[in-house]
Amino acid sequence: MRLIVLLFFVLVGSVAAQEPPYVNSLPADPPYYRVRYEASTKEGELIFPASYTVWLPPNVKTLRGVVVHQHGCGEGSCKSGQTGAFDLHWQALAKKHDCALLSPVYEQPEKANCQMWCDPRNGSDVVFQRALKDLGAKSNHPELATVPWALWGHSGGGHWAGGMTLLHPDRVAAAWLRSGVPPTAAAEGKPAPYAISDAACQVPVMVNLGTKEGVTDKASRFAGVWPGNEAFFLKMRAKHALIGVAIDPISSHDCGNQRYLAMVWLDACLSARLPAQPNDSLKPLAASNGWLAPLNAGDPNVIAPVPAAKFTGDLDKSIWLPNEPIAKAWVQYTQDSAVTDTTEPPAPTNLKVAGNVLTWSADADLESGLASFIIERDGQFLANAPEQGKNSFGRPIFQNLSYSDTPTQPLVEMRYTDTKAEPGKTHQYRVISVNTVGLKSK
Repeated sequence: MRLIVLLFFVLVGSVAAQEPPYVNSLPADPPYYRVRYEASTKEGELIFPASYTVWLPPNVKTLRGVVVHQHGCGEGSCKSGQTGAFDLHWQALAKKHDCALLSPVYEQPEKANCQMWCDPRNGSDVVFQRALKDLGAKSNHPELATVPWALWGHSGGGHWAGGMTLLHPDRVAAAWLRSGVPPTAAAEGKPAPYAISDAACQVPVMVNLGTKEGVTDKASRFAGVWPGNEAFFLKMRAKHALIGVAIDPISSHDCGNQRYLAMVWLDACLSARLPAQPNDSLKPLAASNGWLAPLNAGDPNVIAPVPAAKFTGDLDKSIWLPNEPIAKAWVQYTQDSAVTDTTEPPAPTNLKVAGNVLTWSADADLESGLASFIIERDGQFLANAPEQGKNSFGRPIFQNLSYSDTPTQPLVEMRYTDTKAEPGKTHQYRVISVNTVGLKSK
């Protein structure tokens, strides 16, 4: 009898151990859609399973582009991509420009070779474009397969986003590379370098990393990030590429407060580059209309950018920024990782009360996201929801943030239970949004 019991537990343990590590518990009901593909065993094709979740703005008739939020390497970072399309702040950026928000998940086991997906030439490029076509069919937006891309990537995702920019410059409206870049020089044991075309140099690119990644901290685990980023930047800039560098003065390999500069930078690039008609080409940016600053990484005395026509430094070592507002935001970010915002967030909508439970909807503020809500009852303050947002790597935020700039699970709901409501009495409630710089909505 004892033997049978032992065998039973062994078998149960064996079955449990075989459960796939990438079970996505978040439903993909409209306006969310998801596709998933199994790994390929054919040479040159993607060796990992991959899923792609997309969010579509409500009532959008024709998509103008797709914003891609690409996770980094390692099982933890890959799993974090499961919530990328559910991020209210990134949705605000996508919604403003009638873009979809896409979050891929490459199901890489912890110790597997990340290059097998973060180098798009190893099959992830092909599967990504297949996903766009299939998601377009599922969502009745076939244009998803052909619209331009705005690419954001962290670590290995930066390698991927940069690689896709060099491979498909005509499709990329802009690319933000956080702590990761593609190789552009040959090195033993490293992936083959990419060619840098004239078309790729016309894509606005921002290289972004933390100062503890080899800029001021030369001995950290991630000290090698800056030398690689710097080499990529200098090689691109020597070819007059529209590329900048933004160094976070606080963080390491985590994403810190980078989203507050990334949002306004991507907003500016999308505003300038997306075509009015879906089938038209991306609009070019004139280098002469940008602002320039010298590359002085690690120097606490940031030299303010000037219009390109007034710059007298070394052009091959100059940081390119698309316009004056972004130049001002860049200066502030590189000094203290803050970005000024004076605009109030959108007001919440669709407030409902069932018994003593309140639910509502709200869009995030594009510039500063969403930190919390103020609940009022009968004209008086009742509570903050949540009492305190969480983020170990930057400003507290409503959805909480992971190391990889995605909401944590379980997703925080817009919901509040009034445990002190008086039974049988009618109350009036009001909900106010608060963004991450403390500005309140109407």
